[in-house]
Amino acid sequence: MKGIYNYERRDSVPQKLCAPAAERNKQAILEVLQQYVPQMVAKKTPIQCLEVASGTGQHVAHFAHNLPGTQWQPAEFDTNDFPSIQAYASELPNISEPVFIDASQSPDQWPLQGRAFDLVYCANMIHISPKACTPGLFTGAAAFLIKGGILVTYGPYAYGGTITPESNQRFDESLRSRDSEWGLRDIDDLQKIAGNVGLALEKIVDMPANNKTLIWRKV
Repeated sequence: MKGIYNYERRDSVPQKLCAPAAERNKQAILEVLQQYVPQMVAKKTPIQCLEVASGTGQHVAHFAHNLPGTQWQPAEFDTNDFPSIQAYASELPNISEPVFIDASQSPDQWPLQGRAFDLVYCANMIHISPKACTPGLFTGAAAFLIKGGILVTYGPYAYGGTITPESNQRFDESLRSRDSEWGLRDIDDLQKIAGNVGLALEKIVDMPANNKTLIWRKV
C-alpha cells in the first residue's frame, strides 16, 4: 500500500505518519458520514464503529474528533502502521487500540468475537489488496454489523463494466501492472458480492478526485 499512497513523517510526533491523500480526502468523507452518524447517535450512544484498513490512523482520528457519540475500533493488516495509529488514537478518548485484521480471512478469524458494530468503514483497500479481501470485507462487515447498520467504502471504482475518466483507466492499468490481484472493482460485481451476505447498496456519492463513497445497508 505504501508504494501507492506515499507516507510522510510528522516531525513533531515521530510516530505519526501522514499520507497526503488521506489528508486531502478526510474532510470530504467526514461530510458523507455526517449525513448518517448523527441520526444513529440520536437513537444510541455511543455507536460502535469499525475501521478496516486504518493505515496511518488519520481518518479514524479525524472522524472520532468530529463525530461526537462514536467509539472507534481501528484495524489494520500491516502491523508496522500500529505505532502511527496508536499515536493518533492516544490523543482521543473514543479510539480503541488497533487490532490486526486480515480481510481475506473468514470472520471467525477476526479478533472481534462477541462484538457488534453500527458502522463499518473501509477506504482505499479494495483496489490495492488481494481479490479475496473484497468478498472478505463484505462477509466480515455483514457478520459484525447490527441489522440496519451500514458499511461505508471509499475509493475509485468501475461501474457497469466501464472505468471513467481516463485518469482512472490509467490508474487501473498501473495497479494491474504492479500486481495482478489489484485493480478497480466494478460496483455491479460488488453488489452481487454484497447481496450474497445480506448487504444492499443504498447510495453512491461522487467524491473529489474521481472517487466514490458507497453506502451499504445490512438488511
